[in-house]
Amino acid sequence: MTNTPLPLCLGAAALILAAAPAPAQQSACADHETVVSRLAERYGESRRAIGLAANNMVLEIFASAETGTWTITATRPGGPTCLVASGEAFQALADPLPADDAPA
Repeated sequence: MTNTPLPLCLGAAALILAAAPAPAQQSACADHETVVSRLAERYGESRRAIGLAANNMVLEIFASAETGTWTITATRPGGPTCLVASGEAFQALADPLPADDAPA
């Protein structure tokens, strides 16, 4: 298994959102409070990271240390929260940034 830094995960989630179907076609959406509550109750997941996508959507990563499950959600400004992706084997990482003089 490889360790993927959080910024890369958020970047991948942003790409998934760009290719996602229109909101009317998505069926896994609800108000934010309902989504957060269900993730906590059903999977024991809590928010581990949050970021703002270029299109002003709020991306959140929820995960459970006990079960290893994870879920990425996206919330449109003033809109519902939708499930983007989910999976297993979540690992929290705190990789150090490369030195400033290191080549990109």
